[in-house]
Amino acid sequence: MIELSKSWEELEKIQPVALKMIKNSIKKSRLAHAYLFEGMRGTGKKETGILVAKSLFCQSQVDGYIPCEKCNNCTRINHGNHPDIHIVEPDGLSIKKQQIQLLQEEFSKTGVESNQKIYMIIHADRMTVNAANSLLKFLEEPHQQTFAILITEQMQKMLPTILSRCQTLSFRPLSNDYLIHKLVELGVKKDHAPIIAQLTNNLDEALALNEDDWFAQAQRIVVKLYEVLKKNPLETMVALQEEWFLHFKDKEQVDRGLDLLLLIFKDLLYIQIGKQGQVVFVSEILRLEQYALQTTGRRLADQMTAILDAKRKLQANMNPQLLMEQLVLRLQEG
Repeated sequence: MIELSKSWEELEKIQPVALKMIKNSIKKSRLAHAYLFEGMRGTGKKETGILVAKSLFCQSQVDGYIPCEKCNNCTRINHGNHPDIHIVEPDGLSIKKQQIQLLQEEFSKTGVESNQKIYMIIHADRMTVNAANSLLKFLEEPHQQTFAILITEQMQKMLPTILSRCQTLSFRPLSNDYLIHKLVELGVKKDHAPIIAQLTNNLDEALALNEDDWFAQAQRIVVKLYEVLKKNPLETMVALQEEWFLHFKDKEQVDRGLDLLLLIFKDLLYIQIGKQGQVVFVSEILRLEQYALQTTGRRLADQMTAILDAKRKLQANMNPQLLMEQLVLRLQEG
């Protein structure tokens, strides 16, 4: 798994509000006993938790909060083997009561190397009811110098009683510009990065998409389908049969194809309003500029609405083949 940088500098760029609050709390020795880091996957929640741990345990802090990354404690935390830092993750689909009890037993002991202990619960929303109730007592009566960080992508699934005992920090989605810059920095082609950044806010997923041959082929087929839409309905149906249905087989793949198709229509709209810099199908921009002259903003808006309707029908389990046949006919209207 490719992680975001663990440095304060990098994380402050993408999560300035959360990092500023944590930084001030560490510098003033006023960390809360329990935090809830909530937000989309890939927004730096776990990395921030590790950073907090290093800031607390580092033997040579810079400016009172920045871990040196070189001392024995920083090194062991980076390698996941510091005895006073514990990370709990789901055992299968959920976090079980026994896992929380083992954590409590561990924390009832004196710190192995200091009087501080810290634990992180990843996917805290996946705790069973019994596990969550066990954790509640732990949160209600925290040991001195014990810090908890709960991490979740779905805060609404957690017990209100647990939420009320944590200080919540919300992690914002990564900005498009940041994600594109990071992807290019990691070797993704400049022409490909803007498309990928529109489809996922997660760096790992974005890099996986870049390596996915199916996804590369999907982009080609979607562009070709758009071009054939300007021809007669019979040719469009043939294109669906010969390429689309063979490539986009399951519900998830069809949904991805519809997302890509929607991006083409968005690009045409951006070109019409003079925002070429926001076009994501960069390698197709010359052709798209020609196509944009042949349509109207009103028609593009109607076509985008048709694609969004198709996505909703897909989620309602409409037959994908019938759905696509109806969609292309609707896109050809007007």
